[in-house]
Amino acid sequence: MLSSSCSRTKEVRSQELTLQTPYYLLDKSVLLRNLEKISYLRQTSGVKCVLALKAFATWSVFDLMAEHMDGTTSSSLYEVKLGREKFGGETHAYSVAWADHEIDEAIAACDKIIFNSVSQFERYAQKAEAQNKKIGLRLNPGISHSHFLLADPARPFSRLGEWDMDRVTPVLDRISGVMFHFNCENDEYESLDTLLKAIEERYGEILHKLEWVSLGGGIRFTNENYPIDTLAKRLKDMSERYGIQLYLEPGEASVTKSTTLEVTVLDTVFNGKNVAIVDSSTEAHMLDLLTYSEYTSVAPNTGPHTYIVCGKTCLAGDIFGEFQFEHELKAGDRIAFLDAGGYTMVKKNWFNGVQMPSIAVRHLDGQVELVKEFTFEDYAQSLS
Repeated sequence: MLSSSCSRTKEVRSQELTLQTPYYLLDKSVLLRNLEKISYLRQTSGVKCVLALKAFATWSVFDLMAEHMDGTTSSSLYEVKLGREKFGGETHAYSVAWADHEIDEAIAACDKIIFNSVSQFERYAQKAEAQNKKIGLRLNPGISHSHFLLADPARPFSRLGEWDMDRVTPVLDRISGVMFHFNCENDEYESLDTLLKAIEERYGEILHKLEWVSLGGGIRFTNENYPIDTLAKRLKDMSERYGIQLYLEPGEASVTKSTTLEVTVLDTVFNGKNVAIVDSSTEAHMLDLLTYSEYTSVAPNTGPHTYIVCGKTCLAGDIFGEFQFEHELKAGDRIAFLDAGGYTMVKKNWFNGVQMPSIAVRHLDGQVELVKEFTFEDYAQSLS
């Protein structure tokens, strides 16, 4: 006789197998583990955490996330509106450049608006001041932690934030805070500490004049074995030293390891190596793999049978990776690609008209719910 836990596991797996692939499967129990670390950091350091919608915007789980975070931050008008309508809490509005036709709506929907440049500030600040909104300015410290030049906010000639303090000083009395975003996939506390010391050395004279400072996102403090207590003390000390409210903007860190992309093998071929073709696509469903020339992962990735797993689009380089399997793959077999939460669902697209993955959520009680399906009508309506 199966134990109740085994019965539940079998039932959940049965639910998943009845869903038509491809689909993203978001596991709330894993998501909650990340969120509890965020809550712990908030409580022990006094830092506020706002979700970076550029990395994750699947609002069907915002109810759970809102219990552990202070609000959202954006990169566009639509993200500002989504944060206000679906998440609540604080709504920070940032964009690399606001347009005349969207600025009024962005200001109306936010609590704080952060300008990327002094010229944008000078163009629109009066509108924000008229509505008593908090105003911030993005500064570029010229230092960063990033494994990729493509994603390095301090890359040469970067447009992301003001570099020249001679331009910033005349408007300091009209802003309440600043935002630094200088990390990308930084899982090294020592690196972060070094960067913070450099920022404090360069900007210490102005930090104590501000109400708040955002240190941006890209800090992987929800990773296993990250020294979160050391980070908490560092942030608390910095906040108290300058009398400022610190913010972090976790995006991918909020959802790391919470989501898989579930796919089905459609065909196998042998062209010098075994190749499996699945009903999904890197170009359309895990775009960052191509953007950063990386492969995804599967588990357990063991066994005597090696396959290159590829997407079904016409793109020759539509490849998820080369993996090991316990048995020979055949049409109908299922594969789950790991860590498909951050920068996946927000970047999915209709390349080749390939079926866009549905979105399913495994709730805390183990039940799986299909929360969104995409149809031909969605594809047709995305065009004209």
